[in-house]
Amino acid sequence: MPILDDRHFEFFSHSPDQTRRLGIHLGSHLHTGDVICLEGNLGSGKTTLVQGIAQGWGALDPVSSPTYIIVNEYRRADEERMVHLDAYRLQNSLEVDFLDIDRMLEKGPLVIEWPERIENAIPENHLWINLKYSGVEHRAMMFKPMGKQYIKMVEKLRRKLYGDY
Repeated sequence: MPILDDRHFEFFSHSPDQTRRLGIHLGSHLHTGDVICLEGNLGSGKTTLVQGIAQGWGALDPVSSPTYIIVNEYRRADEERMVHLDAYRLQNSLEVDFLDIDRMLEKGPLVIEWPERIENAIPENHLWINLKYSGVEHRAMMFKPMGKQYIKMVEKLRRKLYGDY
């Protein structure tokens, strides 16, 4: 059952396909400058969710985890880019300064895995999603919107998934 308030939204996925479908719905609402933060342990479904987000956004490129290269870019037919940043190997926010998040945000939406490692570098307005392993194929996700645009985004997502309540 979702938490029915403006600030948080909880979703339980029962399969990788369901996680991807949720991502597709979320990705369809993304615009240049949007920031999506995905927090969760290894195996919690972050990359699976990013695959759906990229598909819903319209990416032409396949999605893979950028753990070793830190940043992947996915292009769309209109040449806009989605930037996928994996902060797992970053030691602090100073390393992120070198990557230039502001430049990334000019290209398109930014999706960050392991955002807790670089929290000071993340824009104040963002959507934070905490993913937790809750069974072989089950994942619990808590959506925490920070800023009006993300509150609206979560509300649209909630309506798409659960209808009017």
